[in-house]
Amino acid sequence: MTVSPQTEEYACLAARAADELKATSILALDVSQRLVLSEVFLVLSGSSDRQVRAIVDAVEERLHTAGLKRTRREGYDEAHWVLIDYGDLVVHVLQDEDREYYALDRLWADCPVLDLGISADQAEPQANAESEIAVDTSPDRAAGAYAGGDPGVTDESPADVSGAPANRAASLPLRRDEHAAGEAAVADVVE
Repeated sequence: MTVSPQTEEYACLAARAADELKATSILALDVSQRLVLSEVFLVLSGSSDRQVRAIVDAVEERLHTAGLKRTRREGYDEAHWVLIDYGDLVVHVLQDEDREYYALDRLWADCPVLDLGISADQAEPQANAESEIAVDTSPDRAAGAYAGGDPGVTDESPADVSGAPANRAASLPLRRDEHAAGEAAVADVVE
C-alpha cells in the first residue's frame, strides 16, 4: 500500500500550519507498508507546553477547515506528547526533550520520509547535546546498575546481530533527572 494523494495533502497542510508556529524537526513518515490503520505519521516538535498546544490547535484548525475531522486526541492537557488521530494521518506533537527521549525518529527509521516542501532546517531533527546524557555501560560500572537498571542485564550482555545493545533502554538518552537518579543508584550499589 502507498500513501494516498489525499492523505499526503493533509500531511502537507498540517506541516505548514505547524511550521507557521515555528514547530521544529518536522518529519512525515510513510508508515503505510508497516501499519494497516494509518498511512502517515507526522512528527513535530515544540519547545514548551504552550507552544505544543498552539501547534496542536493550529493543525486541528487547518485540517478541520480542509474538511478532515479528528478521530481522537490524547495528551493535550499535559502537552508533552500530543497525539491527534485522523485515521490515515496521525500527528505527533512532542516537546523537544520528549522527542529525544522517546526517539520516534529512530523507532520508525526504516520508513520512507515524505517530502513536505518545508525548508531543510525545519525538516531535520535538532540534536540538543546539552539535554542528552549518554549512559556509561563500561565494564567498570556496577553490573546492571545503570539508570533504569534491570538487575538481569549486565554490561557484558550480548549485542544482537545488528550490533545494537541487547538492552535497548540502555542505549537511549536520559533526561537530567533520570541521569541523576541513576548516578545515585550506582553510588548506593558501589558503597
